[in-house]
Amino acid sequence: MSDELRPSPRYKPVSLFVTCIVDMIYPGTGVSVVEILERLGIEVRFPLGQTCCGQPAFNSGFWNDARAVARTFLEAFADAELIVTPSGSCASMVRHYYPELFKDDPEWRERANWAASITWEFTEYLVDGLGISDIGAKLPPTRVAFHDSCHGLRLMGLHDQARRLAEGVEGVTVSEMGRSDQCCGFGGLFSVKMPEISAAMLRDKVKHIEASDADVVLTGDASCLTQMNGGLSRAQGKKRVRHIAEFLASGLK
Repeated sequence: MSDELRPSPRYKPVSLFVTCIVDMIYPGTGVSVVEILERLGIEVRFPLGQTCCGQPAFNSGFWNDARAVARTFLEAFADAELIVTPSGSCASMVRHYYPELFKDDPEWRERANWAASITWEFTEYLVDGLGISDIGAKLPPTRVAFHDSCHGLRLMGLHDQARRLAEGVEGVTVSEMGRSDQCCGFGGLFSVKMPEISAAMLRDKVKHIEASDADVVLTGDASCLTQMNGGLSRAQGKKRVRHIAEFLASGLK
């Protein structure tokens, strides 16, 4: 479904798709999303039947397994009016690949198209969906830069949204980092199947993070965050990467 035909997300409760890696490794990111949305007066629901979007199996070529996981997702969110997720990667899976995954199954294709039409990445939802760029946050003087994750940037068009939200925080200045749109080398199974290339890409990304004048680097995908912080830690770098939702929520406290 084209973006022009997507229903408006305004005045609807949000069903949070927290994603696997946030649930298992970064629960604070999920909590931060809830804190921000509730501060804005938005009702947040959490379907307990949610698991994974199926992207790992899909990217590996195991489409039958991916369909099984995707059906679980579609059933878990069957009553949702709006789905919001703090991941450009997972949002792109639902938005762009669910319809492809079920293209030969009319019943599930209809449900996949419906899910795609109501799924929003977190920053996209706030800025593009609701028209909000200032959530009322305040922090000590802080300079931030961004890493634009591959799926978020290239499939979802995510770039200005997070920057506008950061600029809306009192005390925060946004700085552009060199090659912010360059892949960090994670790429899911890519980092496992081609570790040498992945490591080389990560070293280049770490170099640009360290060369930036930012106090902290922000991103919208926990997988990229994990990859880059691992590289920064091994290189004994002083800077770290944070999820945009956690950064914004810290300004509300």
